[in-house]
Amino acid sequence: MASSLRHFAGLACFPASPSPSPVSSSGATCFLRRYAPNFCAFAALRPIRPPAAAFCAPNPRASPTEHEQRQDPGHQDAAPCHDDGDPPAPAPAALRVGIVGFGNFGQFIAGGIQRQGHAVLAASRSDYSAYCEQHGIRFFRSVDALCKERPDVLLICSSILSTESVVRAIPFHKLRPDTIVADVLSVKEFPRNLLLEILPPGFGIICTHPMFGPESGKHGWGKLPFVYDKVRVAEGGDQATKCDQFLSIFEQEGCRMVEMSCAEHDRYAAGSQFITHTIGRVLSQLNLKSTPINTKGYETLLQLTKNTISDSFDLYYGLFMYNVNATEQLDNLERAFERVKQMLFGRLHDLLRKQIVERVPISAFSSGKLENGKSNSSIVVQEEKKHVSPVASLTSPPTTLQPIGSSPGQ
Repeated sequence: MASSLRHFAGLACFPASPSPSPVSSSGATCFLRRYAPNFCAFAALRPIRPPAAAFCAPNPRASPTEHEQRQDPGHQDAAPCHDDGDPPAPAPAALRVGIVGFGNFGQFIAGGIQRQGHAVLAASRSDYSAYCEQHGIRFFRSVDALCKERPDVLLICSSILSTESVVRAIPFHKLRPDTIVADVLSVKEFPRNLLLEILPPGFGIICTHPMFGPESGKHGWGKLPFVYDKVRVAEGGDQATKCDQFLSIFEQEGCRMVEMSCAEHDRYAAGSQFITHTIGRVLSQLNLKSTPINTKGYETLLQLTKNTISDSFDLYYGLFMYNVNATEQLDNLERAFERVKQMLFGRLHDLLRKQIVERVPISAFSSGKLENGKSNSSIVVQEEKKHVSPVASLTSPPTTLQPIGSSPGQ
């Protein structure tokens, strides 16, 4: 063993013994070295220490002794340390999101994108160059110029009615072949099928619907629902990473993330969003005004009317035209209104029968049109013919209902 150590470390680590007997001295030295080796002999075999940047930062959970050892200039580690084994992956670069259609809603969405540290590029038919200059956004006069910049994500923020013409005019051949295209329309099956039809095969498709807008989201996006459907996204790789980055914008803004298919979204939206807009549009036709005795419920209706008519009629028409479930909901609403009318008029008929058959006096009936355009008097005459003999003539409009068998003068 001693000879092996001499081979690596040289004779300097093994001082000569004063004993005159070289054999016994050599044997004693080998025996001691076998059980108490001098590891400094292997110092020359240690790997060269890498630069300081290759070592991990001190672990805040490490003991004081460990911190002292790291700070000691004379203390050298044998190898770089990594708390989790492999070095952490570098953070992905910020996205470059191109917005096509930079109206009120496009500007609203751009604010959230920028708050999360991503760059925004915008193109629109109207000139928003002054607005973009104030908000650090690159504005392009045409979609063609925007596509030459090859953004990571192309976000369609056009109206429902103009979406198809806008999408068909985009020069997709100028974009990268793995570009992600997303929309924010209030209907989902229509843009899904349109993008699948037009986009090249390698493009990613994400259909989204922020269930809020500049008015409802002006105080923040926290807990507001954001619906999305990853229609076509390559698993793994750069496209999947950018898809997650894009969706994380809304998640980091505090949205309640709801993943569902486009078909399921449209079923829910027809029974909620479209009905809400319909009721608001109907109430707006009544020209409702605030009164000195408003109830909370009435104020809610006034606010609903205000919010609804603040949106364009094109939006409402788009909700109807491009959602296959909207017609069914409109029919359901009409039938529901008819049932409520029948409940009211049914009770009125019961009151008339009680007066005619059971002689229950009713002081007065106001004239007016009832169900199917019939007047009060016509219903009274029909009920009298069913149950009693002809009675005194009841002219229309009647002022009071005459008891059976009495004359008009009584």
